[in-house]
Amino acid sequence: MADFAIGIDIGGTNTKFGIVDKSGHILKQDRLLTNSHEGVQDFIDDLYDKLMPMINEAGGPGNITGIGIGAPNGNYYTGNIEYAANLKWRGIIPFAKMVSEKFHLPVKLTNDANAAAMGEMMYGCAKGMKHFITITLGTGVGSGIVIDGKIVLGHDGFAGELGHTVIRPGGRLHQGTGLRGSLESYASATGVRETALELLAENPNVESLLRDYSINDLITSQTVYECAIKGDKIANEIFETTGKILGEALANFVMFSSPEAIVLFGGLTKASDLIMNPTKQAMEASLIQIFKNKVKLLYSQLQEADAAILGASALVRE
Repeated sequence: MADFAIGIDIGGTNTKFGIVDKSGHILKQDRLLTNSHEGVQDFIDDLYDKLMPMINEAGGPGNITGIGIGAPNGNYYTGNIEYAANLKWRGIIPFAKMVSEKFHLPVKLTNDANAAAMGEMMYGCAKGMKHFITITLGTGVGSGIVIDGKIVLGHDGFAGELGHTVIRPGGRLHQGTGLRGSLESYASATGVRETALELLAENPNVESLLRDYSINDLITSQTVYECAIKGDKIANEIFETTGKILGEALANFVMFSSPEAIVLFGGLTKASDLIMNPTKQAMEASLIQIFKNKVKLLYSQLQEADAAILGASALVRE
């Protein structure tokens, strides 16, 4: 088998990619903006220009076993990206086929969160586990479900979209899907910002450091965190609200698949105990007795980009 594999993580903002050896070390990595290209072929051409020098440094295409890709709405069975809400490329894109034709290498593609779950299973804190769930808390909420040591794909390749499960029926509108009350509308970085705007509007007489920020531009999950650690009442309430909703959703997921652990990673986990404590409390409060105090809530030990690159590269080492 060739010495190296390529892992590519396509996100709504950035695409990260790297050359990975058999031990799970990323030798070289880089990134490019995902949506700065009008057409998907332009994106692939740019990716090729950035990756080929790295491939040549690794000994050339003959030393690469293949390319693994994690992408929003990536279908493992077909190699297509299908109706991805956060990408410019609309409809069904035969992405794996297009990349394979460009690089003349074998290509496998899966959902981006599934790729991250594979990274955790092979190289991260879920190594050795056969039953766990990964939850990515970033711009959206992604998930990968592992049962009996295998990623759950479903009959059509799209199983495990836990971020789009409805946790508040009739609640907040998700612009990308049109659903109301989905988990992603509340427990993502975007959801945290929306909760901030709502609580500031509902509590006009409560002082908050968040009022010093421009409503349109500067209220982000990061600014909410910075205000919360300074003791800001509304900022802390935002994390309490977010954690409560996330914890209730995780309880549903636990009672579905009885995982050994739920691994959280993504930008929101940087809030640490501000998000973890209310999440854990709400999860345990929402479980029936046989599931209580059985499931570990863990932070990923991998860098967020590394987990997705490693997991994607593992697709071509199966």
